[in-house]
Amino acid sequence: MALTRLPALVDVHVHVREPGATHKEDWDSATAAALAGGISSILAMPNTQPAITDEASLVATQQAAAAKARCDYAHYLGGSVDNAQCGAALAGRVAGLKLYLDQTYGDLKLDQLSDWQRHFAHWPRHQPLAVHAEGRSLATAILLAALHDRPVHLCHVSRQDEIELIRAAKAKGLPVTCEVTPHHLFLCEDDIPSIGAGRAEVRPRLATATDRAALWVNLDVIDCFASDHAPHTLEEKDGANPPPGFAGLESILPLLLTAVSHGHLSLEDVVLRLSENPGRIFGLPAAADSYVEVDLDARYEIKAVEMHSRCGWTPFEGHPVQGRVQRVVRRGELVFEDGRVLAAPGSGHDLRKTKTN
Repeated sequence: MALTRLPALVDVHVHVREPGATHKEDWDSATAAALAGGISSILAMPNTQPAITDEASLVATQQAAAAKARCDYAHYLGGSVDNAQCGAALAGRVAGLKLYLDQTYGDLKLDQLSDWQRHFAHWPRHQPLAVHAEGRSLATAILLAALHDRPVHLCHVSRQDEIELIRAAKAKGLPVTCEVTPHHLFLCEDDIPSIGAGRAEVRPRLATATDRAALWVNLDVIDCFASDHAPHTLEEKDGANPPPGFAGLESILPLLLTAVSHGHLSLEDVVLRLSENPGRIFGLPAAADSYVEVDLDARYEIKAVEMHSRCGWTPFEGHPVQGRVQRVVRRGELVFEDGRVLAAPGSGHDLRKTKTN
């Protein structure tokens, strides 16, 4: 078996669910899933329960991660209606500021344009600002970035009109970057009946086949691939009010490697969007002596029973893939091999803190 070595990979969009919903994921299980998926570092979203919006909530999640995390990580701060000024003081300790301008899981959605403007004005220009924005909200976020002359990162872009607007913004020289998820690249609304209506709930919603095709046509505009790992249990997804989100940490790389095997991507495309660009956009430290080894010829089916995520299901159940993660080395230490997570809980490093090996 010949293995191909890739540099350390980063998932810039992960929901860990701790604190508040550890029955579906916590720092232990999420980071085990990351390593099993070939991901060495994750950036964790702030829409937990309670949300990460201030010093106390940030310290609490930092402590949980320090005790349990098996891969490296950093935390986002969530933008709220009243933390534009005090939140800016925490900028150096987090992956970035996350603004929710459209409906999502949790209670961080900002409804007023005035709240958006305050965050764009106060958040330090040299620190990442990531935005959940769809349609007209996305257009507004691009306008605010231009008005405040500051970079903005647009999360999980899913539609043709959005990616084409981002292309136009970049052509004008605006400081805009964006990410796309595997479920928007490989699924569309036509797949909802086979997944199940409740289980297929996700934000942004699965779009049309035309939208999906537009993402591939505009691949050169996409800066990052990100899983938007957002686990919920089957009981919740099959309930009367299914929450939006899919687990994705363990399927993102196999799906992308399968696209490589089909000629839709190159390995260089994957490395650019899962390693080089995330490091550049989010100012992450170089991952010394860290890499993932994959068997590009391995063929198998995605199965939830083999996954480490606590949620216990995947929208890609039974999906045939080619490309299996065999080993992950983090800072010279073998942390995953042949289906086994070897990293100890608490061995991950906070990427926004200075640590030695």
